Amino acid sequence: MQEKKPKNIFVQGAIAASFIADSIQKHKSQTGIGGHSIFLGQVRADIMGEKKVASIEYTAYEEMALEIMHIIREAIFAKYPLTCLHVHHSLGNIAAGEICLFVFASSAHRKAAMDACGETVERLKAELPIWGKELFEDETYKWKENI
Repeated sequence: MQEKKPKNIFVQGAIAASFIADSIQKHKSQTGIGGHSIFLGQVRADIMGEKKVASIEYTAYEEMALEIMHIIREAIFAKYPLTCLHVHHSLGNIAAGEICLFVFASSAHRKAAMDACGETVERLKAELPIWGKELFEDETYKWKENI
């Protein structure tokens, strides 16, 4: 049996609304799907003291992240009866208000899709070597903690 190559989850820049809409539209022909669950991560303009976040610059140890994401994906498919699972994460500078994470799970029934989507988000936030540097409006920065 041939080893599956890890899918590339990384997108340079923000994840466009049109990309998300196209992803949803492509699933209308899959009539065995009864439920979709979507998580969209958006950069917040948090205020830290007197500083406001203007953007987050995402970097990753891509090769390792893709290997770990492949393991997470396989575990999620083993645990839940999914039809499909899509994960896309931004790299580069993402402005406040833009989408940086898109997770899309589909199943015959809503509960499996919702549970799988939530667990996928929690695991990738905890396990993937992806870092965010919060860039403030005054051009200073702070490394982001995943919570």
